[in-house]
Amino acid sequence: MAPEWSPELSSDLIADPPLHLPDAVLFACSENSVRSPMAEGLLKHLLGHRIYVDSVGVRAQEVNGFAVAAMDELGIDISRHRAKTFDDLEDSSFDLIISLSPEAQHSAVEMTRTMACDVLYWPTLDPTMVEGSREEMLEAFRRSRDDLLTRIQARFPKDLRPDV
Repeated sequence: MAPEWSPELSSDLIADPPLHLPDAVLFACSENSVRSPMAEGLLKHLLGHRIYVDSVGVRAQEVNGFAVAAMDELGIDISRHRAKTFDDLEDSSFDLIISLSPEAQHSAVEMTRTMACDVLYWPTLDPTMVEGSREEMLEAFRRSRDDLLTRIQARFPKDLRPDV
């Protein structure tokens, strides 16, 4: 049975929401096949109408089928995702880069030498490292997806109207 999902975030998870949304966000991980495509899909689903969102990897590898399945449970299709590397980026005008692996963090920091942007590091479990049954592996992908969703909802609040 698919887990119940709501795009709303419990108010106790939001510490100090930002005052504004960035115009362009780049998610980065090692291979652009699991974590960064899931993060890209989640943020596009929630705020893609207001923020340009993209993802890259240090290396490019085909999107992982377990990542596709985990995202499909939320009604988000990432099956058409085409992996790319930092070198493949057509646009490098990002306000924020969020790296999800140590390797990607290094590359993200390197990008700040030639462009002005903020870099966040969100260490995220690489679910491809989990071994076991199909269900155990899928559960690892769900944990990574849900961790990313929680962080995204906390960092990118949907309602930015001031309190009156």
